[in-house]
Order: sequence, then structure tokens, then C-alpha cells
Amino acid sequence: MPSLKRGLGRGLDALIPAAETNAAGVTFAPLSAITRNPRQPRTRFEPGALEELAASIREHGVLQPLVVAQAGAPGRFILIAGERRLEAARIAGLPTVPILLREATDQQMLELALIENIQRADLGPLETAQAYKHLAEDFKLSHEDIAARVGKRRATITNTLRLLKLPQRILDSLANEQIVEGHAKALLALPSAQAQLAAFAVVIGKGMTVRQTEEYVRQLQGQKPPRPARPARRAEADAVAEQLRDALGFKVAVKRGRRGGTITIHFYSDDDLNAITDSIVRRR
Repeated sequence: MPSLKRGLGRGLDALIPAAETNAAGVTFAPLSAITRNPRQPRTRFEPGALEELAASIREHGVLQPLVVAQAGAPGRFILIAGERRLEAARIAGLPTVPILLREATDQQMLELALIENIQRADLGPLETAQAYKHLAEDFKLSHEDIAARVGKRRATITNTLRLLKLPQRILDSLANEQIVEGHAKALLALPSAQAQLAAFAVVIGKGMTVRQTEEYVRQLQGQKPPRPARPARRAEADAVAEQLRDALGFKVAVKRGRRGGTITIHFYSDDDLNAITDSIVRRR
């Protein structure tokens, strides 16, 4: 049985080479013989999207094989990649599905399930954060290691993991899509859980947008609102700030004065500061 390579930078292409999708490596297995990946990061499925996929499967079948590993008993398999296809095939009433058999460690099963969801159907921010946490704690991977495996910047990994530090009430609201990730990240700037919960109540009560939440948090921190700028200069500053945010992975504010101005990079931990420093120094 072919084994997985250690490097997973190619994601699912490393699992399902194009030449194999129509080759003898693909076999069929009963749905009842396939067990859900115990390390699958996705915990929720959008019912409408699953129904649409099930309708397509009824019409055309499962076009891409599920990737599975051998379970303990003969003829039993553990799913590595293809969670949505497996669930939709069950809804569609298929007795069997096409599979590709691979070897994978527990760590690789989590990495590949995470990669598949990132590439094909984005996980919620908390599901992603929990998956990163498993990789960091269960397998002792650094943020840099995780970033390399899932094709993200180190700063992105660090910032996503920080979401888990919020009070459970806010995490529940994020999971239920009452707020979005931008609201949650803005609230993280407040110094305590009590302050975060108090601000959260105001944000929900007033139905604030992400930008309004960021401004509200700045006011709570005693920061003065920025002076109105000329539209052209403000648009230019916002564009530069957006480019810097994309490059560094952290919130950046650019303020223009009559001559020159200031660039402010926000960070929330020593790891954040190290990531920013590494990113800037590497570009020199």
C-alpha cells in the first residue's frame, strides 16, 4: 500500500494524483464499512449545500474517490478526506462509493482533513482554530510548522488560535454566525474577559458592523477617533494599510499628515511581535 509523503505542501494533489483518479487504484467500498475520521475538524454541515451535493451524486455518482485508511478489522476503513461526499452519498442512498486506500498517521489524518476543507469548503473560524490547536498540542507542532503544512502564513495561524482565548459566550455567538471573525478579533484587543463580554453585549445590542466594533473598541481603550481626511488621501492610506495587512497578517493603520505620517502595526503577544519582525527582516 503506498504511504503518504511527509511533506504535505501539495495538499490533496499528493493524495490523489491526477493519473490515479481513473486508474486501477480506485476501488469501491460499502458506505457502512467507512468510519468518519475521528480527527475531522468540520463539526457542522450546511444542510442546503449537502442536499445540493446529494442531488448531484444521485445524477452523476461520486466523481472523485474518497481517500481512506485501513481500519483495524479487514474490510473496514477510516475516512481521511471526503467528509462532505460521504455524508451526501448517504443522503443520496448510495450503497457503495469509490475509494483510494492510503496509509496515514493520526497527525496526517488531521492535516489532510484540514487541508481538504480549506481548499474545497472553508471551515468556520472556530473549527479551524480547534484543528490548529490539535496540531500544536497533540503533535507538538510550532505555528511555523502548521503554517507550512496548510499553506498559510505563521501570523494567520497565531491570530486564528487567539480566537480560542475569548469567553465561551462570544465563541458560541461566533459558531452560530451571530457575529463574524472580524468582530471577534476586534474584541480580543480588550484586556479582560469581563471587558470583552461587556463590549460584546453592546455590539450585539446595537447590531454593529465589524468596522463599528473596531471603532468602539478603540474608544474603550481611550484612543481618539482619527481626524477626517481628504477622500483621496484617505483612500490611498486605506489601500496601503490593506496591502500591509495582507503582507504581515496583522492589523495595520496608516495615518497621513501634511508631511509624511505614521504606520501602526497592532500585535497582541510576543509570538505576534516575533512574527512581524521575522516578516519585515526577511524582506530586507
